[in-house]
Amino acid sequence: MTAFILVAGAHTGGWVWREVAAGLRDAGARAYEVTLSGMDGGGGAAGRGVDLETHIEELVRLIDRVEGQDVVLVGHCYGIHPVRGAADRRSERISRIVNVDVGIPEDGDPALKLVPDRTDRERVLSLAQEDGAGTLPAPAVEEWQRWGSVAGLPAEALARLTEQAAPQPLPTLTQPLRLSGAVAGLPTTGVLCTANGSSIAVVEAMVGLGDPAFQALADTGVTFFELDTGHWPMLSAPRELVDVLLLAAAGKGHRVAAVRERPTHLRPFLMDVEERPRERTGRVDLHLPDTDGPRPAVVFVHGGPVPAGARPTPRDWPAFVGYAQYVASLGAVGVTVDHRLHELTAYGRAADDIAEAIELVRADPRVDGDRVALWFVSAGGLLAADWLAAPPSWLRCVAASYPILAPLPGWGLADSRFRPAAAVRGAGELPIVLTRVGLERPEIAVTVEEFVSAAADCGAALEVIDVPLGHHGFETIDPTDESREAVRRAVGSVLGHLGAGTD
Repeated sequence: MTAFILVAGAHTGGWVWREVAAGLRDAGARAYEVTLSGMDGGGGAAGRGVDLETHIEELVRLIDRVEGQDVVLVGHCYGIHPVRGAADRRSERISRIVNVDVGIPEDGDPALKLVPDRTDRERVLSLAQEDGAGTLPAPAVEEWQRWGSVAGLPAEALARLTEQAAPQPLPTLTQPLRLSGAVAGLPTTGVLCTANGSSIAVVEAMVGLGDPAFQALADTGVTFFELDTGHWPMLSAPRELVDVLLLAAAGKGHRVAAVRERPTHLRPFLMDVEERPRERTGRVDLHLPDTDGPRPAVVFVHGGPVPAGARPTPRDWPAFVGYAQYVASLGAVGVTVDHRLHELTAYGRAADDIAEAIELVRADPRVDGDRVALWFVSAGGLLAADWLAAPPSWLRCVAASYPILAPLPGWGLADSRFRPAAAVRGAGELPIVLTRVGLERPEIAVTVEEFVSAAADCGAALEVIDVPLGHHGFETIDPTDESREAVRRAVGSVLGHLGAGTD
């Protein structure tokens, strides 16, 4: 008989698992919905002195009391930290760990690293400095969205979440997780909630980048499921979560294949382009036309996050090289940049890298600094916000291909400046060229439609080029006539706004 130990996330206790636990018992399993110390809603004083180690030891004692060997540990949000800590100490008793809409923390990681919003992280650190043994107040009803998407949550469930939430002991968030390494070999299942911005496609893309840190996700003992709901599936989709947990315990689920062939982002560009001279300065590459005199420039901004260890880096990926060379073949300077969007918390750093690269490009004597276009790709689309909100005079066009144009839930950027769907209201008459793919992931397509609607409302100069049968990254995935025509149209439109070829 399988025993499921269900560990809740920040500010919540075993009560959030009630429906899931009942469903598991109905299916013949045992279920233990855990309320860790300080999480029973008894007030801030109940949590004083409680830390991550306290919660780990509580789970270890529970594991020791559970009869039988088939124990599945299920951790949601913060709960994955004590789950992995306990599993590391009782690895011989654990048959599988299930991560519910949360990543895999490693040795030395504090749970604070999981908090998506930078303002919230800074708040926790400030409170910890004032009183390291204190608690973080529970969110108000309108604040839960900052911790993860509330999509699918009925109003009464959100109200219950707020009413029963407990202050979170600060040391549970700030104390580093310590692991011996025993947990690393345990079978693992990730339950990805697509409305919160995670999906199997995202995992496969990260594995495909080739960074060694993500290769473990392709191990045979690692499986994945998707649920079309927000960050609290135990409240928004309990029946579906029960089904997934039972399948996970049986070793079922989607397995991500190890990269044995060329990943999609390293496949050839869909067009044959005559090679042009290429120069590298720091993080910036210039692809140069054969013409003399200052020429307009198109700066291509890649997406991400791209792990720091990924090789090759984006400016050497075939799509970016192909675009830059194509632009150069038509008389403009193509620019590719390796910015440092290595994690979701690094958008500010990436924005600084792009601004620095643009200054370098505009100062080059071969570039007409008053005729520059910026072209944003995928998650790099969020970096377009600054330029749309207050376009400088030299910016003649903004382009975007299959972009993310509003922060996805769970990214911790909801209140940040990186919201192109809001920033477009400041674009004025700036031409915007958007390449939209028909086979886009739903969570991204929503942001594109939000942007298109906002652009229409404010009368922005938006041109949309559709690729109905195109996927995200179509330039190396869909080498069709339709795709090639879309690239030609987009490049031709951008260069037209730059006046390329007219002087």
